[in-house]
Amino acid sequence: MDLRFVRIGFLIISAILGSQLVGQAVGWPFALRLLVGAAAGAILILIEAAIHRVGRVSIRGFSAAVFGLLFGLIMAKLVSDAVALIPLDLGTVATVRVALTWAFCYLGMVMALRGRDEFSVIIPYVRLVRHDRGEELRLVDTSAIIDGRLLDLCQTRFIEGRLIIPRFVLKELQAVADSSDPIKRSRGRRGLEVLKQLQSLATIDVKIHEEDLPGIAEIDAKLVKLAQVLGTRVITNDYNLNKVAELQGVGVLNVNELAQALRPVVLPGETLEVKPIKEGKEHHQAVAYLDDGTMVVVENGRALIGQSIRGLVTSVLQTAAGRMVFVRPETAPPLKR
Repeated sequence: MDLRFVRIGFLIISAILGSQLVGQAVGWPFALRLLVGAAAGAILILIEAAIHRVGRVSIRGFSAAVFGLLFGLIMAKLVSDAVALIPLDLGTVATVRVALTWAFCYLGMVMALRGRDEFSVIIPYVRLVRHDRGEELRLVDTSAIIDGRLLDLCQTRFIEGRLIIPRFVLKELQAVADSSDPIKRSRGRRGLEVLKQLQSLATIDVKIHEEDLPGIAEIDAKLVKLAQVLGTRVITNDYNLNKVAELQGVGVLNVNELAQALRPVVLPGETLEVKPIKEGKEHHQAVAYLDDGTMVVVENGRALIGQSIRGLVTSVLQTAAGRMVFVRPETAPPLKR
């Protein structure tokens, strides 16, 4: 529903209420009472518009403030009833009730707002989604958006449900896209395009989370804290963020680790078709790469650089940098010494 219709309806209701509740006892004419009610509604609409211009009110902050106010009212009621047991005159009791109500409401709202990062009773993440969608929430880091493989995982339905993009991640992505460095600018724009394509997928519900966590400076720390508050996992390619999150008990979906796990298994004795593209460390070696980036060392293959060859796998070596496969060409020239 358009906001203008809501405001017009509110003005009409305010005018009707004003005609029934204002000035009847002193004989105000009907038109004046109607006008007073409409004016009161208009003032309230202006206040709401002014608050919106000053700054956007987050759902989490508003929910925390309401909860704190209710808690303060309850505590004030309980304490006031206890004070009323003391034999005091009615004027003193009324004064104490007012003072306690103001004090507890203020303390309740302040404490709730200061702890709003841990305030999990919020509306935006109630699962009011279609049954054909997964319901698990996942926070997405800037590195995973820029990388682009997250889009492939979502398109193949390995990841479904709701992806949460924090506002501070979106700002960081925008800053990369506006960078003076052409490489960074290209990466940032690619990330924005990936995000746009994610929003168009039927199996993914992309939501922007407005809470900025102003008390935390670093983006990675904000992500970890937000993941703890929402009780969800983080999708990232950042090795450092991965380790920090795990140390704090936050689950991580690392796209790089997934890619490593899905690399095809190559065993000694199998044959591969590769194309050496450069010289190796040894004088008779050449280097090729598989489609997934695995390095292939071609023994006695320097003379075969630039040619597509078939080779027999002789050994597979797992290193800190990744997997290395050693092959011997089926038809190799004599080894030069």
